[in-house]
Amino acid sequence: MTINIENVIKERLPDLILGACLFDVKVDEGKEELLELMKTEIKLLEPQLTPESIREMSTVKANKQAYRALGKDPNRYRPSAESLLRRVANGKGLYHINNVVDILNLISVKTGYSICGYDYDMIVGDVSLGKGQTDEPYEGIGRGTLNIENLPVFRDEKGAFGSPTSDSVRTMVNENTKRFLMIIIGFENQEKIEKALDEAKQLYTQYAFGEELESFIIRP
Repeated sequence: MTINIENVIKERLPDLILGACLFDVKVDEGKEELLELMKTEIKLLEPQLTPESIREMSTVKANKQAYRALGKDPNRYRPSAESLLRRVANGKGLYHINNVVDILNLISVKTGYSICGYDYDMIVGDVSLGKGQTDEPYEGIGRGTLNIENLPVFRDEKGAFGSPTSDSVRTMVNENTKRFLMIIIGFENQEKIEKALDEAKQLYTQYAFGEELESFIIRP
């Protein structure tokens, strides 16, 4: 697959790096081993996290700067990684959704990257990354109608389906998902993104019967 990056993103976010991987997966409630791994990682992370330390994480700072460059207030529309990290810092742990989403969220809090995850078969036609428009329709998972104006937004032939603040209901992962697309949104060192992708491949293979179909890095 290809992802076309629109000119407005190229111009305002020249340091953007997308790291993506497409998997065959089997969605389930999650093995006990995965849930224990999540608990262990959260116990390690929680005492290290404060509002200040989260703000100062290079991955979080870069994402928030990107929002500002596009004209969006990142304190009102937080990147997903920051929201997850703040939840962990408050002692609430991670949401338990299913094995595929849980792995994505675990990698996100370990790295500080906002990671998008989609049911690939719900995406129609070519994919592009652009800037959200005024009153552009979008239903975020657990958020209802979301104002995506000036957010980085993934679109297909049906319209907007993803952003680093919230994935959409239309392409959300559920028990019927067979092919899963994850996209890491970064603005620094490609090696760190590749390392996060490698960890994702390992965890999806181990805990979601994952088989890698395609993996790629995209720059503007």
